[in-house]
Amino acid sequence: MLDAVIVGGGPVGLFLGCRLAQLGLGFVILEKHAQPLQHSRSIGIHPPSLERFEELGLVDDLLVRGVKVGKGLAFGSTRPLGELDFSLCPEPYTFVLTLPQYVTESILERHLCTLCPGALWRRSEVQEVETNADYAEVTCKVDGETKRLKALTVIGCDGKNSVVREAAKIPFHGGRYPDTYLMGDFADSTSLGSHAALYLTPEGIIESFPLPNKVRRWVVKMPHLLEKPTPKDVTDAVYKRLGTQVPTGTNTMLSAFGVERYLAKRFSSGRLALAGDAAHVVSPIGGQGMNLGWLDAWALADALEVKQGLETSLERYSRTRRRAAKAAILRAEFNTVMGRGTPLAPMRDFGLRGVLQTPLKRVFAHMFTMRGL
Repeated sequence: MLDAVIVGGGPVGLFLGCRLAQLGLGFVILEKHAQPLQHSRSIGIHPPSLERFEELGLVDDLLVRGVKVGKGLAFGSTRPLGELDFSLCPEPYTFVLTLPQYVTESILERHLCTLCPGALWRRSEVQEVETNADYAEVTCKVDGETKRLKALTVIGCDGKNSVVREAAKIPFHGGRYPDTYLMGDFADSTSLGSHAALYLTPEGIIESFPLPNKVRRWVVKMPHLLEKPTPKDVTDAVYKRLGTQVPTGTNTMLSAFGVERYLAKRFSSGRLALAGDAAHVVSPIGGQGMNLGWLDAWALADALEVKQGLETSLERYSRTRRRAAKAAILRAEFNTVMGRGTPLAPMRDFGLRGVLQTPLKRVFAHMFTMRGL
């Protein structure tokens, strides 16, 4: 009898596994992919996550590989609006760390294999999840062989189309925003250094973030979703709106995407629980999604440590993390709306410039670094 079966071995599942191993709980992680995915859509690691990585003993591994973003510079349609200075946030993590997601996952997986060798089962396809009053049972195929696992809890870290959430019959309400974006990584040709930059242009926001190895990510608000984007679509849009030349031939990652929001009606049901995108999908503008999942995982591990009254502990987890997810969704919606092209851009710019020149900038710095979630 395991303490937990974790379905999904992405960043949230691996993080949860590391924490459960640290607490001495028994678990396995079922991951359908044979190899780690070499993608880097998520890059920001916020201070609340860094605090928990420190407790896992991993923060130094992240810091040596990532870029510390201490400031975000904001530009309006005609002039600079001010800066968001993360040094206003509590020490020691007065910055957002940028690091490609696949690097973060590799650090987590290596640590997990050290703490609990054999806990990660790749090429594992979950077929059925059942529960009763005493335990949950997962039927899965591992390398084509059918296995049945019993655990006190089954945890869905398996994304938007979660099989665990489906087994728990938990409604997942939400839908798409009208916003679409184009994102790409290129050699950094700017003088921004380790600063991030937000450009509120009349056509919509352009975001720019530093990455390791002198690479810079550009995220461009687009009028519609491009079916077959090219690196030139990114560099042309940046040049047209900002007059900044980005070297097209240096592109290493490209993605066109829409924006969604979904929220599970509850994050647990009996002996089944949800974390990360299985529980909530938020707009990626602001970089909260992966970090929100890590904060879920940390709280969920604490809940699983309480073996007496486990279901009550999971219900408490569900209430508190769902409140946090609702707050994150509101923050993400604010970021998304602010980034839209609008005829009222001068008024928006005036208001934002006023905020960044007053003590309210401390509130904004806390909000953008995910404090309180």
